[in-house]
Amino acid sequence: MRADEMDPQAAAAVERQSRIPIPHNRYALKLFRGLMQGVSRLRNRNLPDVGATADATIPGPDGDLDARLSLPEGDGPFPTVVFFHGGGFVFGTVETHEWLCRHLANDSGCGVLSVEYRLAPEHPFPAAVEDAYAAVEWASEHTDALSGTGRVAVAGDSAGGNLAAVVSLMTAKQDGPDIAYQTLLYPGVGVDPDQRSVAENEGIVLSRADIEWFGDCYYGNDIHRRNPYADPTNAADVSGVPPATVVTAGFDPLRDGGKRCADQLAADGVDTRHVNYDDMVHGFLTMREVDTARDGIRDVAGDLGNALYDG
Repeated sequence: MRADEMDPQAAAAVERQSRIPIPHNRYALKLFRGLMQGVSRLRNRNLPDVGATADATIPGPDGDLDARLSLPEGDGPFPTVVFFHGGGFVFGTVETHEWLCRHLANDSGCGVLSVEYRLAPEHPFPAAVEDAYAAVEWASEHTDALSGTGRVAVAGDSAGGNLAAVVSLMTAKQDGPDIAYQTLLYPGVGVDPDQRSVAENEGIVLSRADIEWFGDCYYGNDIHRRNPYADPTNAADVSGVPPATVVTAGFDPLRDGGKRCADQLAADGVDTRHVNYDDMVHGFLTMREVDTARDGIRDVAGDLGNALYDG
């Protein structure tokens, strides 16, 4: 599942990213969040055009959630993809993922509603899950505000992929909103420190210490770690969840966890497509300088468009 060599563009992106290490304490984390926000705003001066964008607030269980809607060209209505950003549950915003979301909207022909959620360690599990579920409920009930058709999918990368998978499980088991598809991009699920991918990819984008710190901030204790609504690979049965695309990367410490998720979905009868980019790294779909990022976005967008328009 891993190529002999990392893609050169991805390797260069990893080297640049490593110059700003992820902090492992609360004070430094606040500074890091501010830095990431500033960098994102600078980079977002050159974004792909879309048909329209709009900022929105969504009522959450503990206050309003910021969101941003990107619509493709055309008159609509469009199916809606609710997107959850990555960032280890401790950082990330709609702006850190706007480049990805705009391309996803254009390539899928769907509206993409990127939603922020409460972050750990200030707000540990289940805060993010509660916010994500509330966002999907709102999107399902406010079709007109989204220029929507009423067809809804979920998507997310890394920690956001975890939330997309969790919400898919919750809605299926609790008779919640109808989700037509789930797109899980190198999701933060099923990760075991003894997995081969963790050992062989230590320090590539994510270190073992990063993964452990994210988990400590978000889960807080082993009881929460074992909760299926914290990690769906803990569920005894995931049948009934929507069809899925699961993307993994060969040089990603989380690769084997994502494969575990895809295998579980398929074993329980869920129509699942697992795509592994064997020379890519964690987070590659947000790396603008990596040509494979655009190829990957087009690929998953095709699955979303097919599911939401033809399903």
